[in-house]
Amino acid sequence: MNTERCYSEARDYYAALGGDTEAAIEKTLSLPVSLHCWQLDDVRGFEGAAALEGGIQTTGNYPGAATNPEELLSDMEFALKFLPGKTRINLHASYAIFEKGMPRADRDALLPEHFAAWTEFAKKHGLAIDFNPTFFSHPMVKDGLTLSSPDENVRAFWIRHGIACIRIAEYFARETGKQCLLNFWMPDGLKETPADRYSPRSRMADSLDRILAAGYDKSLVAVSLESKVFGIGLESYTVGSAEFCTSYSIKNGLVPLMDNGHYHPTESVADKISSMLLFSEKVALHVTRAVRWDSDHVTRFDDEIREIALEIVRGGPERFFLALDYFDASINRLAAWITGYRAFRKALLWASVWPIKELAAAQEANDFTSVLVKSEEIKTAPFSLVWAEYCRRADVPADASWLNPVLDYEKAILPSRTNR
Repeated sequence: MNTERCYSEARDYYAALGGDTEAAIEKTLSLPVSLHCWQLDDVRGFEGAAALEGGIQTTGNYPGAATNPEELLSDMEFALKFLPGKTRINLHASYAIFEKGMPRADRDALLPEHFAAWTEFAKKHGLAIDFNPTFFSHPMVKDGLTLSSPDENVRAFWIRHGIACIRIAEYFARETGKQCLLNFWMPDGLKETPADRYSPRSRMADSLDRILAAGYDKSLVAVSLESKVFGIGLESYTVGSAEFCTSYSIKNGLVPLMDNGHYHPTESVADKISSMLLFSEKVALHVTRAVRWDSDHVTRFDDEIREIALEIVRGGPERFFLALDYFDASINRLAAWITGYRAFRKALLWASVWPIKELAAAQEANDFTSVLVKSEEIKTAPFSLVWAEYCRRADVPADASWLNPVLDYEKAILPSRTNR
């Protein structure tokens, strides 16, 4: 097949519809997407946790999960060669690496040097780093509460953790030369219907105030706040609801972060994005695939993800912090990691070739006939040829041929690992 001729024909086809494939490819290649390290080890981290706590759960027992820093970094390095576009890595505080001779520190005493191995890895591969305090799977999570706890000792511990993570995020930014997104998500909630919803939220707001009062360099760190509707064992009440996190973020100049799995099944995050952009300079997204609830399935090139991608392109990609967040232990973890990333990249490219301005102008002119007809026409345009050209320029396979080396890696490397 003459791929150059095929792409040329696809480019002309899109041009007739008002789309610019060259601009779409260039824009999507340069758009950063943050890839989460926790898919590769089922969110266990390096603290020796036997099971997850705090309303989250990884399901499946596929063999070969990374069990230590060396294995996880090796897996990441292997997978990077199949990822088309500018990539960032997303870390949780529970992935601190205490190198030989280094005393261990609890979460409230973490220091930048506990993440030196990560900065070395990032610089080696030209990656920026995003960061997350870890408010789950720890003895100081008391009765399902952290920053909203009525126990001042518990709150103080987690406030110290938040401040420590700010300093680590600043360190990442200085080392990589790229701003770090520091995302706060607290699982705080109750299993039963609360007698008092106000007080826990008041305490959480006060705790966040105290963390932010420590100060940080906004040129180095952007702080985001992520909401959730509920968690396992926390079904009746979540302190950090969408209303709480959005209001606090807007009031305090933070970045609101929406995870499309953290809402009721009938809610559309794509529909929420434009409202957020009206009142916040930046918006952060954790992109996943929720099946029934926040089950964090591997992102696919489906309707929901394409609608989110369209809103990103319409709103201006430079106004977004984009990251993926899923953890599936039922299939090859590397294949899941790569598939979800490529699917979201595909959605971003697909959205970028839409004639956004022309369709918006037709809507403003009340010409919904043109909006309908052209929107339907572009859905069956020869997008696979544009994707193939995009991948060629990124020097990665456009088809599923990347799966063969992943399966070879599985046969050669993963059997030696001991599953937890």
